[in-house]
Amino acid sequence: MSDRITLADLPLRDDLRGREPYGAPQLSVPVRLNTNENSYPLPAEVTDAIAKAVGAELHDLNRYPDRDAVALRTDLAEYLTARHGRRITPAQVWAANGSNEVLQQLLQAFGGPGRTALGFTPAYSMHPLIALGTGTGWVDGPRRADFTIDGAAAVEVIRSERPAVVFVCSPNNPTGTAVDPATLAAIVAAAPGMVVVDEAYAEFARPGTPTALELLAEFPRLVVTRTMSKAFAFAGARVGYLAADPAVVDALQLVRLPYHLSALTQAAARAALAHADVLLGTVDAIKAQRDRIVAEVRAMGLTVAESDANFVLFGGFDAETGRRLWRDLLDAGVLVRDVGLPGWLRVTAGTPEETDAFLAALRSTRPAGDGPDASRPVTTD
Repeated sequence: MSDRITLADLPLRDDLRGREPYGAPQLSVPVRLNTNENSYPLPAEVTDAIAKAVGAELHDLNRYPDRDAVALRTDLAEYLTARHGRRITPAQVWAANGSNEVLQQLLQAFGGPGRTALGFTPAYSMHPLIALGTGTGWVDGPRRADFTIDGAAAVEVIRSERPAVVFVCSPNNPTGTAVDPATLAAIVAAAPGMVVVDEAYAEFARPGTPTALELLAEFPRLVVTRTMSKAFAFAGARVGYLAADPAVVDALQLVRLPYHLSALTQAAARAALAHADVLLGTVDAIKAQRDRIVAEVRAMGLTVAESDANFVLFGGFDAETGRRLWRDLLDAGVLVRDVGLPGWLRVTAGTPEETDAFLAALRSTRPAGDGPDASRPVTTD
């Protein structure tokens, strides 16, 4: 029997060597507010409906599922149409195992070796990681010191780099702020290839915040990605989707794995969508806690980014204080996210009790604000 080998002994791609797998710390603490999960469990009426729908599929598990997930895509199109008042057809919708698989399929179809993707960091760190995994080059676009995107600067870098794919995260993760509509329109108009607007947190946006769905009819190379993980409290089910021109859906079918969405996943997602009003009932409660966090953390003298998501980015202290605060909060039983931005931490808006615990722990340390350090873009998650 040969000696056990290590990762270093394998013929791994050179661009993957020395890298760490993506993931947030999963620590056993009383209050976990680091991964932007919905803190509210599914109501009994929804779990009963899901169990019934999944149970109905069990007899036929010897058969492959609908590889095009037509029924699920129809339900998703109806949900988007009802919520936003703009007609979305099933042919415009595609679904996969979480929005990450949707993003991967987009880069498999429109990125790849010899092509470049561009994003505006700090933003969702899976964008450059999926680019890496698909052999797509990556370029960082600029942000202002307050983390917003300068439309003119964005257009300039797009015209200079001519990326095949542009990623825009709105509301942005980890900062939480939605992108200004005029800025987004300028980016889409300037891009020579595809523009992917990641709207994973769209249901949590403040009133009046527009969605990129409004631009779909005007820009056929625009893609809007969504997820059921956050507002639907469906993170464990892994269901993501997009809305785009039907031609984009046709393109993704060239790269998707056969039968990529199991019959059980499709059934569970359809049952959840049938109870969308019930599941989205927690959204207002979460938004209330988000706004409470923004107000009370600001009252402590810290800087807080405006949030249209289910989390809050707060800071205004030096990098060492930020690292120490993360540890102090953990020692107090509250896990938040160190997103890699010096002097900033991110906390998920959860239940009122979780917010109580977080604010009490933060008050016990009260780090002095000394101004944000956002001059250096850092890829975060």
